[in-house]
Amino acid sequence: MKKYDYIVVGSGLFGSTFAYEMAKKGKKVLVLERRSHIGGNVYCEKIHGINVHKYGAHIFHTDNPQIWDYINQFCEFNNYLNCPIANYQGTLYNMPFNMNTFTKLWPDVKTPSEAQEKINAQRKKLKNKEPQNLEEQAISLVGQDIYEKLVKGYTEKQWNRDCKDLPAFIIKRLPVRFTFNNNYFNDRYQGIPVDGYNSIITKMLENCEVLTNVDYLKEKNKYQKMAKKIIFTGMIDEYFNYELGNLEYRSLKFEDIYYEDIDNYQGNAVFNFTDRNVPYTRIIEHKHFEFNNCHGTVITKEYPENWQKGCEAYYPINDEKNSLLYAKYNELVKKETNVIFAGRLGSYKYYDMDKTIEEALKLVAEEL
Repeated sequence: MKKYDYIVVGSGLFGSTFAYEMAKKGKKVLVLERRSHIGGNVYCEKIHGINVHKYGAHIFHTDNPQIWDYINQFCEFNNYLNCPIANYQGTLYNMPFNMNTFTKLWPDVKTPSEAQEKINAQRKKLKNKEPQNLEEQAISLVGQDIYEKLVKGYTEKQWNRDCKDLPAFIIKRLPVRFTFNNNYFNDRYQGIPVDGYNSIITKMLENCEVLTNVDYLKEKNKYQKMAKKIIFTGMIDEYFNYELGNLEYRSLKFEDIYYEDIDNYQGNAVFNFTDRNVPYTRIIEHKHFEFNNCHGTVITKEYPENWQKGCEAYYPINDEKNSLLYAKYNELVKKETNVIFAGRLGSYKYYDMDKTIEEALKLVAEEL
């Protein structure tokens, strides 16, 4: 006798959305979480009155009104806009790349047409050919100067590869504007949950049974007998014990620092450090996400790392080699009759938060 209709492995945004919808439909759902807390990578820890994004900055944004309405049933969002600053060797530039960036970088540029002319002149080295790698894609978008100062170093730190060896699609969505608009996202809806992301996940899972500190893969046979279906949001290659070899990921290390005597460390939530010689890619000052006026501040330095077994996997490396290996793992998936692989790690694909919810709701519709 199966005790549960679904066991959901992973309590991140995908797993929690799926679990919420199924519990709402009267299904009996057990959620298993390997970490000591629910929420996956959107988990926040309250430190000295500040919601600290423990696994990197998470800014909710979407152009889908249905998804915006959906997430707002669980919380109230503030009106935070993501306007990151880039620091290159001590000089500060606005991001995304816009007229503020162009006029700072090129003092002789005053108008959008002059900025466009400057970039067009630097694009000529590509001779109108289709970009074959990330370097060529970046130059085709913003020209050589911006690529060298604000893209190259940051990207090579992030992926630990030369930009010439990275696929072009990674930055095809890079915002470039010929206006003085510092809002990074083009999406209509944007903000941070007023009470932090934990409040969303807690409400999603309130009608589900939840176990933390549980490694599903160590007791896979036991749990598979307990449910009609398993929703697995962990690493697909780890599920199969890496029998075809491991897929490649990028990992991250976070260094949290609390300053008791500093109320405002950098004046902005997100600073990108684009010089290759600075070991971290970003400094996040969390209180600016929520317009918090408390005394003291918490910053987080974000260091990219090579992934190895036992580390957290944050970014799949979707190059040709890994895509071919993922396709082979997908063949093994077909033999798992009651397991559905989903989410960022289960499908070996990076999703923004709104797309994560969309994918979870699609799966719910398929299951009902």
